[in-house]
Amino acid sequence: MTEDWNDCTDSISIRETERKAKMSDRIANAIVTLHTMTIVAYCIGIILADVDIANTTEELPLINKLDIPINITTQSTYRIILIVEFLFMILCGWAAGITNSFLLTLILHTAGQIEIMRYWLVQLVPRKNETKSIAKTTNKIIRKHQKIIGFSKNIENLYSYIALLQFVSNTIMICSLGFLIVTAIGSPNALEQILKSFLFYTITNLEAFIFCYAGEYLNNKSKEIGAAAYNCAWYDLKSTESRLLLFIILRSQKQLTLTVGKMMDLSLQSFTSIMNASGSYLSVLLAMQ
Repeated sequence: MTEDWNDCTDSISIRETERKAKMSDRIANAIVTLHTMTIVAYCIGIILADVDIANTTEELPLINKLDIPINITTQSTYRIILIVEFLFMILCGWAAGITNSFLLTLILHTAGQIEIMRYWLVQLVPRKNETKSIAKTTNKIIRKHQKIIGFSKNIENLYSYIALLQFVSNTIMICSLGFLIVTAIGSPNALEQILKSFLFYTITNLEAFIFCYAGEYLNNKSKEIGAAAYNCAWYDLKSTESRLLLFIILRSQKQLTLTVGKMMDLSLQSFTSIMNASGSYLSVLLAMQ
């Protein structure tokens, strides 16, 4: 990414790279904020509740089910445990949010570089009374394409098995949270349970969607490279110069993708597969209830 920023020598490159960076910043802030709000909304009721520590007949309400090896006999001890639980959940939420945000940042940066490359392809053929070296420009475009391919491979290597973990865990989480929401209907504290579960259900769906959309977006952007090369005014070039575009078109036919553990491509179709699998497992759980 540093090399790409250093290579921004014209106004188009600078503007496009800055635009993607600002977009990434907004999305990252929104995702982390949403994770934080979800955890705060889930924990705030228990933290602010007035609990009688002296009442040993009832189990003390905790944010998570814990087997604490000490006896909680004072309010301060109880509050410290709640605060530690809350901070732990906040850190986990931030870790998940930052992981998702970083993926989107990398994908948006790649998309920005593809947009720059497309602009260079559109401007490849010189206008009337304009002189420039076609071979030099084509060489710059090919090197940019190679950088984009290498960068996308690095993203794939970094996130492939993270995506596999997310794919499996999100399927289980969506199924489990859906089961909690359905079974909570009709219970005395149904509204509270549904709201708590629904917030995490939304976040889990968002995580799955982010990974799948990132793969779909990268794939669609890579297709635009070949289309841009074909749609430029190659017919005004010499045959020796236009042949160079064939290499770009041929290479762009092998689309850039993100995979789930090197097994399947991440796409919106993958997201529907997650939802279908979760729905099927939920039906089984409800039937076994």
